[in-house]
Amino acid sequence: MPRIFRHWMLWPALAMLLVFFLMPSVDILRASVMDPELTFRHFERFLERAVYMRVLWHTVEVSFVVAIVCAVIAYPVAYFIVQSPRRVQFLLLLLIFIPLWMSILIRSYAWMVVLGREGVINSLLMGAGLIETPVRMLFTTPAVYVAMIQILLPIQIVTCYSAMSDIDLGLVRAARVLGASPWEATRRVFIPLSLDGTITGMIIVFMLSMGFFITPALLGGRRDLLLANLIEFNVTQLNWGFAAAIALMLLLAAIVGIVVIRLAARLLLRALNGALAR
Repeated sequence: MPRIFRHWMLWPALAMLLVFFLMPSVDILRASVMDPELTFRHFERFLERAVYMRVLWHTVEVSFVVAIVCAVIAYPVAYFIVQSPRRVQFLLLLLIFIPLWMSILIRSYAWMVVLGREGVINSLLMGAGLIETPVRMLFTTPAVYVAMIQILLPIQIVTCYSAMSDIDLGLVRAARVLGASPWEATRRVFIPLSLDGTITGMIIVFMLSMGFFITPALLGGRRDLLLANLIEFNVTQLNWGFAAAIALMLLLAAIVGIVVIRLAARLLLRALNGALAR
């Protein structure tokens, strides 16, 4: 049997990749450089105007911060879930999955209710006598960060939990038998084995953050626009060529960000292995 027919189970996946990723990407590339003849003026416009580069940098910055904060919060939460009994794990995972069943739009509107001038937080603070006038929390950069972290945190927790649950805890017990303390066994055995899953979760959160536009539009101010908001605005204005160029810049920035995260993860693992070897 020819080798190509031995891997027939991969054909549906390759077909989906071709139809839903490669063909749309090629079509976006065509739209960005054909208007109607070959031109690079859309890319020149993006690169020459400081406002667009500022939005690009802000998008990457927000995505990196959200990915790092989610990883820092999710790791101990996932570790606690893994160390819990099976029944408790099921209940905790159910609580984490419940927000994922809700629309991002609904959760963003919920944060508007919580952070508004007459929202839950301001009402509690004024009721306790801690403030006399409402604090401006809505339409600010911190509001965007808080909402995005809350929306994407379950994904990071589930990814970390999946990686941790595959670790053979017998290795940790073996380290304890050989004389390591609980913290030392965790630091030398468990953490290095679980870092790869944590980095994978960071990449997923980073990629999703790069494409956010509903939450910044509802909770942020004029300085909190992300590239996805610019794409949405130009699509509504029927500027298809420029919107396609921005989409390609967004894709390029996401790829570069993933490479940076991977390189940083390698350096971290090398530093960690060097510290453990001493």
